[in-house]
Amino acid sequence: MPGLHLTAAGARAEIFAPAAELVELCLFGPDGSEVRHDLEPGGDGWHRGDVAGVRAGQSYGFRTHGPWDPVRGLWHHPDLLLQDPYARAMSGDYVDHPSLLHGGPRADTGPWVPRSVLVDTPPRPRPGPKVPWEDTVVYETHVRGLTIAHPDVDPALRGTYLGACSEPVIDHLLRLGVTTVELMPVAQHVTESFLQRRGLRNYWGYSTLLWFAPHGAYATADDGRQVAEFAEMVDRFHAAGLEVVVDVVFNHTAEGDLEGPILAQKGFDNPGWYRWADGDYVDWTGTGNTIDTANPRVREAIVAALRWWAEDLGVDGFRFDLAVTLGRDGGGHFDPAHLEWLAADPVLSDRKLIAEPWDLGPHGYRLGGFGGDWREWNARFRDDVRDFWRGHGNAWTLATRLGGSADVFGHRSPFASVNFVTAHDGFTMEDLVSYDRKHNEANREDNRDGHDDNRSWNSGVEGPTDDPEILEIRRRRAAALTTTLLLANGVPMLLGGDELGRTKSGNNNSYPLDQPNWYRWSEQPRSALIGRLTSLRREWPELRAVEPHLVHDHPVTVVEMGRLVLLCNPTGDAHHVPVPGGDWVLLLDSSDVDASSKVGGEVTVPAWSVLLLGPTE
Repeated sequence: MPGLHLTAAGARAEIFAPAAELVELCLFGPDGSEVRHDLEPGGDGWHRGDVAGVRAGQSYGFRTHGPWDPVRGLWHHPDLLLQDPYARAMSGDYVDHPSLLHGGPRADTGPWVPRSVLVDTPPRPRPGPKVPWEDTVVYETHVRGLTIAHPDVDPALRGTYLGACSEPVIDHLLRLGVTTVELMPVAQHVTESFLQRRGLRNYWGYSTLLWFAPHGAYATADDGRQVAEFAEMVDRFHAAGLEVVVDVVFNHTAEGDLEGPILAQKGFDNPGWYRWADGDYVDWTGTGNTIDTANPRVREAIVAALRWWAEDLGVDGFRFDLAVTLGRDGGGHFDPAHLEWLAADPVLSDRKLIAEPWDLGPHGYRLGGFGGDWREWNARFRDDVRDFWRGHGNAWTLATRLGGSADVFGHRSPFASVNFVTAHDGFTMEDLVSYDRKHNEANREDNRDGHDDNRSWNSGVEGPTDDPEILEIRRRRAAALTTTLLLANGVPMLLGGDELGRTKSGNNNSYPLDQPNWYRWSEQPRSALIGRLTSLRREWPELRAVEPHLVHDHPVTVVEMGRLVLLCNPTGDAHHVPVPGGDWVLLLDSSDVDASSKVGGEVTVPAWSVLLLGPTE
């Protein structure tokens, strides 16, 4: 196995650096002292060596000697201390410094970079519950933001893996009725140089550096215990009947463009790890570099990382950031067949696989194009449902989205669609009904970053207001959006914190901010509604598997779903609507979760509301 790993006698190192003349393994003592061990070049690009007496907890890195040829992408220099791309843990952080740039080290970079940490494999978590797709309800969340301000979580555990799986949080998730916790990136990431220079940090975590290592800042310390604490979190979630899906980033790394730091992959085999052409990186990710998944060795590393998370750390599935990149061949052409190396793996084929079906490369928007057992984030659902509830949509489109988006996924199961209205990238639910425009000034990019096409409506006033009429419109619209999501065929995904009324003050690209992303636990305006909706999904299979039939389209949309009738009023006035068939019972009024009544002949649908009617028997 590549990297540094424990053996009975100590540790063995195996590093692929085909252009390097010499690779040194550097072991660091508690006082910062460094001892270097030469690895033996094998003639096949691999450098190998055994070191006796090494134990778990050892901090280390590597240095390479060889050609410095930036045009060819060869950056070997012994002053560059490199991370082990296969390390299971990392201690410390990367601090922006000119010595790390591709122009050549100006001094030993050791003081400015973290250390890899050698760790034992933790006890495997108990097996997950293997929730069928038709029963799955996803809750997307950030480990730190989830509990950093939770008043009932032990202060020492707030913002950590162990805080995320603490009793107050698990109880909350079970009350919501979610089945699957999807964690934003938990692999070791660092903050890019450009953010450090602005006094910001990469909070979301999509600047992954080490694919195998749980992020150290989410543990009680980053001395290697992060691996065991991550595994313990998974075990506790499994004990509660909850699955764990992790968001993985294999399309780029934190090493950035030509001006980015040389921290790991760049220093070992830059032209092998990255797509490289004419002395520069191919950038299909918007980050400055693109991982070369057409390289078999890179694919082997990705599969090995996924197997580690799945088998040893117990993860139940993966959401792949910019997944189109992973399915491009050497010429850049995307084909779902190019993902067989991943989806057909015997370990991974037993896990949930979710694609973000786009990247920034040629013909990069491939929604509906993955096929097989892949599930896909359905941005059409997001946009069309947002449009409907700001008065810009139409009944036929809404009925199609409620039915699982057959126009997108064809004859595939409706559960190919992961439906969402809000996600980490974009407005929260509260902001979706409170802002017409993005307000990203805190990101220090003059509000140029983030999407401009938000399909939002501020309900009459931009941002905070005390106007009770505006606040009521916002409450109703947010409830209607949430209800539409959870009553649609497909796999619903909730954005963590939306049930709590979380706002980011109109920032739709809050990746470099900390506190604005924290969940606020003092209010729970939509928790009871979500709990009621997930209960209805479990009770009525029509909400998971029946094709809707549109029976009335204006101004109220009326859709038959088997034995159920759904009525959606995207206007500011109540409307009286005839109801097909005989007598009905009101199962849900999104504007009043406690409402209940019998209905016959005609029903009044309140403004900005959804009604669900069921049979009387």
